[in-house]
Amino acid sequence: MTDQAQHFFISYAGTDRAWAEWVGWHLEKAGHQVILDVWDWRTGDNLVQRMDEALKRADAVIALFSTAYFEDERWTTEEWTAAVAHRDRLIPLALEPLTTNDLPQILAVKLRKDLHGLDETAAQIALHEAVNSGSRPTAPPLFPGTVPVTAPMSMAGQSRPRLPGSAGQPEVWSVRRRNPDFAGRETEMAHLRECFVKGSKSVPQVVHGMGGVGKSQLALEYAHRFAGQYDLVWWIDAEQPDEIPVRYTELADRLGIAKPDAGAEANARALLSHLDNRERWLLILDNAEDPDQIEPWLTQGPGHTLITSRNPNWAGTARSTPLNVFTRTDSLTYLQGRVDGMTADQADILAADLGDLPLALAQAAGVIAHGGMSLDLYQQLLATNTTQLLEKGGAPGYPAPVAATVTIAVNRLTEHHLDAVALLHIVALFGPEPIRNAWLESVRPQLATIPGNPDDPMWLHEALSPLSRYGLARTESGSFQVHRLTQAVLRDQMPPDQAVAIRKDAVIVLAAGNPGDPQRPDFWPGWAALTPHLTSHHLAAVEQPELRSTLLDAAHYLIRSGQTRSACELTTVAYTAWATELGQDHPDTLTSAQFLGHATADLGEHTKARRLIEDTLARRRRTLGDDHPDTLQSANDLASALHNLDEDAESRRMDEDTLARRRRTLGDDHPETLQSAHNLAATLHKLGEHAESRRMDEDTLARRRRTLGDDHPYTLGSAHSLAATLHALGEHAEARRMDEDTLARRRRTLGDDHPDTLRSAHSLAATLYALGEHAEARRILEDTLARRRRTLGDDHPETLRSADSLAGALHDLGEHAESRRILEDTLARQRRTLGDDHPHSLQSAHGLAITLHKLGEHAEARRMDEDTLARRRRTLGDDHPDTLDSAHNLAVTLHNLGEHAEARRMDEDTLARRRRTLGDDHPDTLRSAHSLAITLLHMRQYTEAAQLLEDVRNRRRRTLGDDHLDTAATTHSLAKALTALGRRFEAQQLLAPRKQKKSRFRRKRR
Repeated sequence: MTDQAQHFFISYAGTDRAWAEWVGWHLEKAGHQVILDVWDWRTGDNLVQRMDEALKRADAVIALFSTAYFEDERWTTEEWTAAVAHRDRLIPLALEPLTTNDLPQILAVKLRKDLHGLDETAAQIALHEAVNSGSRPTAPPLFPGTVPVTAPMSMAGQSRPRLPGSAGQPEVWSVRRRNPDFAGRETEMAHLRECFVKGSKSVPQVVHGMGGVGKSQLALEYAHRFAGQYDLVWWIDAEQPDEIPVRYTELADRLGIAKPDAGAEANARALLSHLDNRERWLLILDNAEDPDQIEPWLTQGPGHTLITSRNPNWAGTARSTPLNVFTRTDSLTYLQGRVDGMTADQADILAADLGDLPLALAQAAGVIAHGGMSLDLYQQLLATNTTQLLEKGGAPGYPAPVAATVTIAVNRLTEHHLDAVALLHIVALFGPEPIRNAWLESVRPQLATIPGNPDDPMWLHEALSPLSRYGLARTESGSFQVHRLTQAVLRDQMPPDQAVAIRKDAVIVLAAGNPGDPQRPDFWPGWAALTPHLTSHHLAAVEQPELRSTLLDAAHYLIRSGQTRSACELTTVAYTAWATELGQDHPDTLTSAQFLGHATADLGEHTKARRLIEDTLARRRRTLGDDHPDTLQSANDLASALHNLDEDAESRRMDEDTLARRRRTLGDDHPETLQSAHNLAATLHKLGEHAESRRMDEDTLARRRRTLGDDHPYTLGSAHSLAATLHALGEHAEARRMDEDTLARRRRTLGDDHPDTLRSAHSLAATLYALGEHAEARRILEDTLARRRRTLGDDHPETLRSADSLAGALHDLGEHAESRRILEDTLARQRRTLGDDHPHSLQSAHGLAITLHKLGEHAEARRMDEDTLARRRRTLGDDHPDTLDSAHNLAVTLHNLGEHAEARRMDEDTLARRRRTLGDDHPDTLRSAHSLAITLLHMRQYTEAAQLLEDVRNRRRRTLGDDHLDTAATTHSLAKALTALGRRFEAQQLLAPRKQKKSRFRRKRR
């Protein structure tokens, strides 16, 4: 097309892939280089990275404009906006008539070239003109009245894409009409087309999946969407293999190669021979079941064969592509397209209830949109009359409703595979999540409802194979899965005389699945697999005595793994049922109450948790005695609840008593003894007794490392606490080292979103903030806040702590307005959920006062400082670190209001208290000393101010280093004091840049 080769990236919507291939093929034939995702990118590639690389390499982006191109949630938006943003050349080609209103405003003004409505030669000319930005003709233009003649283009021995829409429907065509309601499946469609185009043409493609997943619908849409790329498209119902030769004979007759007297098989063979030497054909064998019976009727020719099947076992015959249920996005698109007025939330709930099964979605949409049934009634009946509802409402393009589809498959199984049917009935009581084979393999002799030899080691394989073949189960290595609607139909068809025995077998399987210690992360994958089946309401596990201990372990796992809401739901159900059935004093009831208290506290509902824990403790003391391990666990829990409610004195008393009892009855190194030691250290930290807290943290950490290992969650809890104490003591460098190590270990063992991981991230950000690394602290805090909002909710105490800390970082980065906005919102939420006097509420009030001070609103800052100081004195005491923070802030505000005498009085009192409680070198102590010196400067007490500043500077240089912001601030203040004393030369020396010392061995200059 041009003498100069160019590099093009083709941007298109998935529905326009045929156009993209046509454009790309002709550009490469003209000597250009083309980047087309389906040609150049591999499955598993990072889409964003590949797109970015392609845009950087391209000389221009060819954008194929269509209605689909500008739909929401398509990557095309990122592609064209990136090209426009970087002022790269964008070449718009219109594939259909578009008006200015159809395009984003920024693109509407760009000249575009129309490809729609042209024959292939004209379209090639238009493409040539578009990529070359227009050029003057080298020959006289044709007379406008001349009818152009389309000359056939040489194939050069290879098949090229046709101009989409140019060929119309193939001359040889036997496919039912297109489904106008087809939606989604763009990824699967692109993958299928890629397999045909890039793979060996002689290899058939099979799309397999359960009944109702939309295999035939995908094949039908493929046939219509890419019809223009074929000369022959023929649909064959392959469910009855004996009928295939008959269907082939019909095609042979259509092609004029059938011999009337030859018979179906001979004509079918003649067709296969014909297709071996013909291009551009597509055969669709729909609903094939047995690969062995289909294989003899597959051609080796250069066309395409597409098979749909429930059976996944096509190895050696065809290349398999599994088709799963809709993605939730596709489900929402389909439902909202079919049912007017359905909101995204309504569609999301309905899709979840239907397990995203396309057939079920089609039935539901039909009943709701045209059957006179409301959405609420449909969902109610889906829960109570599942099978009856799933028998109603036809779905266009599907041969039978969901219930009939399942029933037909099960009836076929019953003839030869009773063990498979029995297995289905057992797992119908489980959840719809994957089921591990190992659970069943270990208990086969105990299962009364499974027929056959109980000692047969191959029984599970032989039972699962037909389930997979008939699409009733999806099998993977080590597990299998049954769709929720299949389970619902099976439950309704469960033989009444076997219901009790089937339920008993289900209980046996789940009891055998207990993975082990729920507190150890290496067992959590096993618990993650088992717990959804334990909580399936169809099994009613809380009513099964054999599953009580497993349920309690599952609750413990949910708590330790950070799944607080799920833990709360499970323990609430268990506690309510067992309190009624077993009595409130039964050990299992009390254990469920214990875990419910834990989960409630983790949700931030500390008052409610306290009531539960107090009741459990009282019952255990009465029934078990004061020193029983379970009683001491409840005592430990109550101390933690009091700690969370800021009743720290009583919390300390209980922690000390529980620790003493556990040491006496369990020993110093027992995990529960170390739990009490850890909690006592945390309470001492909160009370400001950091030296003793540090001693206990160090001892507990050493014992936990020795007995539990470095990566145990409890060990990491001690490391986290010690880092926090070191931070409070001003040892920020060591606190940072410990925080970074603990965060890395927690990410690796617990995951990025676990509450403990987020605590470590928050702690590291606080330490970086104290070290003056505000930008990095901000980045970590923003990430932590986003994760806490998503996992805990906007009003959870830890979420609000992250918001408060982020506001502090923004304050120090100079973003005072945003800091104020966050703090006002956080303070309002904390006052509503925690109360005005809660330490977290007072911390946000304290931070807001600082920001108001910085914004020049000194009067309001003073009012808030005075109120916060009074509340902290009353609730925490005069010498608590938080109280002294408020006193320090108030002194600074008074200074800025010109009330220097009162500011001096407060600074001197705060400095004395900090020296006594924190030590002379603590950062907070030095902050008070610096503040006092500034006030003395303004009161013209220059000599005293200079002496104090010199001492502060020396201590900050030693503890923080010369380059720290606090050290630099002190140096400038000292220079001012020296200047005021007339010692200008000393002041200049302080502020002069430090020069490197000359080497004593450097050669002298002449």
